[in-house]
Amino acid sequence: MPENKIAVVTGGSRGLGKDMAINIAKKGIDVIITYHSNKSAADKVVAEIRNLGRLAYALQLDTAKINSFDQFFNQLSTYLKTETAKEKFDFLINNAGTGIYQPFIETTEEQFDEMVNVHFKGVYFLTQKALPYLNDGSRIINISSGLTRFTFPNSSAYAPTKAAVEVFTRYLAKELAHRKITANVVAPGAVGTDFGGGENKTNEQKRKAVTAATALGRVGEPEDIGGVVAFLCTGDARWINGQRIEASGGILL
Repeated sequence: MPENKIAVVTGGSRGLGKDMAINIAKKGIDVIITYHSNKSAADKVVAEIRNLGRLAYALQLDTAKINSFDQFFNQLSTYLKTETAKEKFDFLINNAGTGIYQPFIETTEEQFDEMVNVHFKGVYFLTQKALPYLNDGSRIINISSGLTRFTFPNSSAYAPTKAAVEVFTRYLAKELAHRKITANVVAPGAVGTDFGGGENKTNEQKRKAVTAATALGRVGEPEDIGGVVAFLCTGDARWINGQRIEASGGILL
């Protein structure tokens, strides 16, 4: 019987991260999720994964606070040793994030710094700190955005941080190759979640514009993304490395 593998999904308590975590569990993989502040939502995801017959656990993490990462990995290590009898895990999905929709001319330095800290600096150093805990042959999956390929107004602070993550991912694929660790990007298009104040779920004008610009004729949903990430955690995806996979329904082709 194959040994159980373990995935860590940041921001796994709701939205895209929740769907990723559940789909990964459906592949027979144990899951550790992180949450920013909503512990009750995280506990519900843990319960759902356990109902699927997999191990699951939730840890609090603010990916913008780099000085908290050592403590986070100490907690993670304790859980791995006591509950799984392992010291390392196999999949790191850097999904946690928040968004702002703000015109460039009105964007403040504080807002800019928040986007950089959460979406690039946090991803960079969390991944660095994770390396001693990742098995050789593991996978790193970074979540980006369709906004690195096309533009919608008011994302001038958010989108460039995702572009940075895409370049960073290619460097990971190159520099970690000696450990047979792969690194890839999944870039969702507009998805109807609470992200960024729920803009893609509640702004009907934007939803109509996205629908009109998308070949498949609708706004994305979380369940359109989770399965793509879960696929990258399987043996079938072993030869995919350093790639950007856009899951957007064919927007602005």
